[in-house]
Amino acid sequence: MITLTGDDLTLKQVKEVLFLKKKVTASAKSLQAVQKSREAVEKIVSESRVVYGITTGFGKFSDVLIDRTHVQDLQLNLIRSHACGVGEPFPEVVAKAMVLLRANALLKGYSGIRPMIIEKLLAFVNADIIPVVPQQGSLGASGDLAPLSHLALVLIGEGEVFYKGKRMDSLTALQQEGILPVVLDAKEGLALINGTQAMTAMGVVGYLEAEELAFESELIASMTMEALNGIIDAFAEEVQVARGYKQQIETAARIRHYLQDSLLTTQQGELRVQDAYSLRCIPQVHGATWQALDYVKEKLEIEMNAATDNPLIFNDGEIVISGGNFHGQPIALAMDFMKIAVSELANISERRIERLVNPQLNNLPPFLSPQPGLQSGAMIMQYVAAALVSENKTLAHPASIDSIPSSANQEDHVSMGTIASRHAYQIIENVRRVLAIELICAMQAVEFRGIEKMASLTKAFYEKGREQVSSIKADRVFSKDIERAAQWLKTLDFHQFMKDHLKKA
Repeated sequence: MITLTGDDLTLKQVKEVLFLKKKVTASAKSLQAVQKSREAVEKIVSESRVVYGITTGFGKFSDVLIDRTHVQDLQLNLIRSHACGVGEPFPEVVAKAMVLLRANALLKGYSGIRPMIIEKLLAFVNADIIPVVPQQGSLGASGDLAPLSHLALVLIGEGEVFYKGKRMDSLTALQQEGILPVVLDAKEGLALINGTQAMTAMGVVGYLEAEELAFESELIASMTMEALNGIIDAFAEEVQVARGYKQQIETAARIRHYLQDSLLTTQQGELRVQDAYSLRCIPQVHGATWQALDYVKEKLEIEMNAATDNPLIFNDGEIVISGGNFHGQPIALAMDFMKIAVSELANISERRIERLVNPQLNNLPPFLSPQPGLQSGAMIMQYVAAALVSENKTLAHPASIDSIPSSANQEDHVSMGTIASRHAYQIIENVRRVLAIELICAMQAVEFRGIEKMASLTKAFYEKGREQVSSIKADRVFSKDIERAAQWLKTLDFHQFMKDHLKKA
């Protein structure tokens, strides 16, 4: 059980909730702070004070006062009118993360929401009642209004959910779990939707997959090093230390470890003096990606524990401030950075693929074909990798530099952070397929070099890979191989693989 406080949720804990089905609960202390904040809202309503979003309309309607008898209607109308997202739904794991992160943010006690609303959200997480949330429609400032409105619909028994493998009306799922829908009261609708949880949830899931992929890319690159008789000298510790980047040093150290007992790597001058950059510069390029991922991780963990709605309530309601914490610029920039950084893993991988299949750059059979000429082998796999990295160049265009005014120019600068996070995820999926192609080609190439000469760790990885994709003995529909390898990389627990190898060793 993971106890949420609103202040110290980590990516590791989110991963456990999303992928290991750990249950969550709210800390009693945090719920007390939530209750105090709620009492402040009720006092504001009873005194008919003019406070944005509590006794006024929203956005450009912030100057329209709402009679206290219409407080509940105001919140209901807000959720229904703002639930206008379009397109395919977010992956279920992302939508579940949204619910988790929204509950955690509300537990900070600045939002004026009733504790029972948070408890309902956590019940959704624990019962795997996952809102159907369309991906498109958020500008990433004033929060993720459209996506989070679809999340809020579930609380009131409207909208749709994914539940027990089916898509259904939310009320049906709530009834099956014995959860009653709620009637939203003052401030609650606004508190639920005025946040950055759609872009952050998408970013969190993207980051978790990108982190695994970055580790996998190093092991795949190590196998390519063996397939091309790469020069190990370039990975020497003193070379990395001379530059000073921690992530570069760590990348080189991991690859030295992976290849420590290989009989396929070479020394300077043994076959050639130096390798092409796609081999020699793995620590520098992959290490720079790790630098960016470290930055992204830091920003995500701050945002996961941030109060991002408006207005915020302080000092037991004595101070209510309309601010801009809903603006997604910090996450928008982080997502754009992640897009570029992860794209580079595919860019350099595609160049290694070319070296694996091009007979002018190696002494392997052309395109790794079992019968060059009669059979094309891996020829078109390189085309696919080239197409994917080119597509990534378009997706990596920064979303955060765009802004379109909204709400009659009241909201005149927006982050487009949700677009950035969605494109980042598309890039990650493309990169995984490129790495799957490199893996397939590297496995084929090491067979020509001699599997018995491989390092013990890369050989273990090769054997696992061969369980997914068989050796190329004749041309076949390689699309299926690529997708199977990519899916394996997505589901592989890299650290568990390493632990299992250590046990066997």
